[in-house]
Amino acid sequence: MIWVILAAGVVLTLRRGGEASRAAARPWAVTALLSGGVLLAGAQASVVRANLDRADWHQASQPTPWLVATLVATVAAGAAGWLVTTRGQATAAPVPPEHREGPILRIPEGQRLVWFSRTINPWLQALAALMGLVAVAAVIALVSGLADSGPLWALFAPFAFASIAVAGCAAVQARVSERGLEVAFGPLGWPVRRWAAADIESARTEHRTPAQVGGWGYRLSGLGTTVMLRSGECLVIRTRGKRKEFAVSVDDAERGAALLNALGSTQSG
Repeated sequence: MIWVILAAGVVLTLRRGGEASRAAARPWAVTALLSGGVLLAGAQASVVRANLDRADWHQASQPTPWLVATLVATVAAGAAGWLVTTRGQATAAPVPPEHREGPILRIPEGQRLVWFSRTINPWLQALAALMGLVAVAAVIALVSGLADSGPLWALFAPFAFASIAVAGCAAVQARVSERGLEVAFGPLGWPVRRWAAADIESARTEHRTPAQVGGWGYRLSGLGTTVMLRSGECLVIRTRGKRKEFAVSVDDAERGAALLNALGSTQSG
């Protein structure tokens, strides 16, 4: 039943978009359905196997090998679904020139311009804080000896990792200067991805939604890489010699794209 609900949610999400949106969202949809099905089936099999031939549920031991095998199979199924559905998209025709061209800003002679924009997703920040509190509570219980160390470490590790990962995708800041484009993640502005202006073939703006790119945060889809913190205008760049694009959802993206195109044409010229 859980898998049916997951499948219904995926189908409804795909039907809301157009043909281009469905094509871009198909890889993550297949990945979610495959990995979700394997995870749920493996978890059910692990529970049944642990309780088989037991007179009382207290006699059941934790099926650690089965759980590990289930997680490995889940990752493998998701990876296989992603590879199969994206292989055909990787050989798709390049974007026509009229779509690759973006706005160009006129830079006055002798002047240097810098563009900066920042976006924060408060819901992702709240989720990261909640998972961080769970990890902190596990550490406190571990230090004070309130429970066995084994279950506490199993609780602390995934929640601490998830809290750091979500916090890193909850805020993003983009900066365009003579050095090119810099995109910094998280509240501390680290890690940072950089592209030299001469390496950027084109920059433009595009309206994107989470349904198109497969959700929130740092997403990989048929459209390339998208840092999705909110629906709407995104700064999209295409680097020279690569088919995939990079997009980040920030405000005033058109001005950033115009400055990037101006800097790229100046340095390449």
